[in-house]
Amino acid sequence: MNPAHRARAQLLAYAVAVMLASALSTPAWLLAGVLAALLLAGRQALVILRRALLATLAFSAVVSATYVGHVWWLTATLPWDWLLTVNLRVLLMALLTFLFIARVNLFLALGFSRRLSFLLVLATSQALALRRTLADFRLALHSRTIRPAGLRARYRAAARAMAWLLDRALANAHESAQALQARGWFE
Repeated sequence: MNPAHRARAQLLAYAVAVMLASALSTPAWLLAGVLAALLLAGRQALVILRRALLATLAFSAVVSATYVGHVWWLTATLPWDWLLTVNLRVLLMALLTFLFIARVNLFLALGFSRRLSFLLVLATSQALALRRTLADFRLALHSRTIRPAGLRARYRAAARAMAWLLDRALANAHESAQALQARGWFE
């Protein structure tokens, strides 16, 4: 099979799998999906599982804690079934996404559409620029300390990096809004 056709078929399979995962509401089926995704990952299963867990930890913790607090406040019970279902669904979708990214060339998969290819190029260039900026911040921290930075220093450096990135994002958004306004897109 042509590599571009295979990549498109894998993109379609990924989209179907994510839609199916979003429709499942039984923890047993979601757990089976997680296990199937890990089997598909093969030797990379532990790496992909770690990435998926790290990527979903913040979302799952905030949503779960908020919902548990809300339900506990109203009914004084814990929604164990809901917690298990939602967190398994999020984990399954993250596993599928990381597995898809590891196995499929997105440029080939989206090659059928010029607009989607252009969006992918833009997103990739932004991600690479962000990676380079974060690497510069990491090198700056390393160059300003005699010995390896402690946890407190790393947190301070991360906070400064996030503040700079937020400031840069706001400046870029303002410039984009001015450019669109100058071209008559809105007033």
